[in-house]
Amino acid sequence: MALTLTSPAFADNEFIPVQYTCDGDNISPPLEWSDVPEDTAELVLLLEDPRGPGGSQVYWVLFGLDPASGGLEEGKVPTSAVGGKNDYGRTDWAGPCPPFGRAHAYIFTLLALSEPSGLAEGASPRKDLPYALAGKVIAQAELTGMYQRRR
Repeated sequence: MALTLTSPAFADNEFIPVQYTCDGDNISPPLEWSDVPEDTAELVLLLEDPRGPGGSQVYWVLFGLDPASGGLEEGKVPTSAVGGKNDYGRTDWAGPCPPFGRAHAYIFTLLALSEPSGLAEGASPRKDLPYALAGKVIAQAELTGMYQRRR
């Protein structure tokens, strides 16, 4: 079986409920993963908008996720996890917030690593992540959610 990432709040390629966005409570959605490879030492989670203003935007990065945890509860991050710095300079959840008008796709990417990333709080997904993950990714799963702001 392949690594799988799902959410009980929305299906793949469906709309993300407003409570998880900048127009709602701006809390992280519940996420669930399964079929994690046995030799996984750590999971890394990213949320990106590939069509953000000015190009791809990173909204959320978590390192140090326990492979055996099975997922994340709504609005909660395990104490063992470490937040990387998103494109807004934050290490916590920044919910989907596209410009008004067009729907954007938000891609949650879960990476299974063969050894710990060694990344610390505030690490940059653009500068630090490629080097820290080189040769360590043994599985990957994606979940895409859509969001469109309305006036």
